[in-house]
Amino acid sequence: MLPVIGLGTWQGFDVGPAPDERAPLADVLRALVEAGGSVVDSSPMYGRAEGVVGDLLSETGLHDRAFVATKVWTRGRQAGVDQMRRSLQLLRRERIELMQVHNLVDASTHLATLRAWKAEGRIAHLGITHYAASAHDEVAAAMRAEPIDFVQINYALDDRAAERTILPLAAERGVAVIVNRPFGGGGLLRRLRGTALPSWAAEIDCTSWSQVLLKFVLGHPSVTCAIPGTSKPEHMRDNARAGTGRIPDMDFRRRMVTSLGF
Repeated sequence: MLPVIGLGTWQGFDVGPAPDERAPLADVLRALVEAGGSVVDSSPMYGRAEGVVGDLLSETGLHDRAFVATKVWTRGRQAGVDQMRRSLQLLRRERIELMQVHNLVDASTHLATLRAWKAEGRIAHLGITHYAASAHDEVAAAMRAEPIDFVQINYALDDRAAERTILPLAAERGVAVIVNRPFGGGGLLRRLRGTALPSWAAEIDCTSWSQVLLKFVLGHPSVTCAIPGTSKPEHMRDNARAGTGRIPDMDFRRRMVTSLGF
């Protein structure tokens, strides 16, 4: 079981060592955990984010309360092993909860390594990711061909392509689903923020557009966790509230789509 709201670290955690840059990010991690969350997702692709996450989890004493996920993003077996070892060093971990093949780069090679690492206890779970709907056929093929624990895909109120294949297949095969880009990459949230919340938002206990968009994603029965990224503690607290109160059922979600014109 995982808390349904986690944290993505792309861009927001790619910062230097300056205290004024890192202090708000430590508060973001505290806000996540204080709200009952645990999932923190990173990648070697995210610049300095892995190292920042590792440093801040150590400084805040939150390692034991975090479900840390990262990725392998290179080609070749040895290059993958080297990169994953480096990630563990940066994250200050001997064992990681979830290692994922980022954007399916050399997936068959890395998944063989990850199966061995899982058997050895170096990782608890393995998975695959992709950020683009255009890759969903490739993602689905990997899910059918390999024993996958997690799949991380894009899914949002205005980006519902995952409903066609990935989400039903995940339910069929017992694969946990992490949703990246639950705000449609940010553009959707920016567009909605200037308008008043619809009256039906109160029916699902939402007080912000961020919560509305997250609850839409969480309302799909195949979704395990959403990982909106933020570098602001107040946004983390607001996002986390989407994991409480009433979650829309499928009929209500259809009403949301129609009401908002998507």
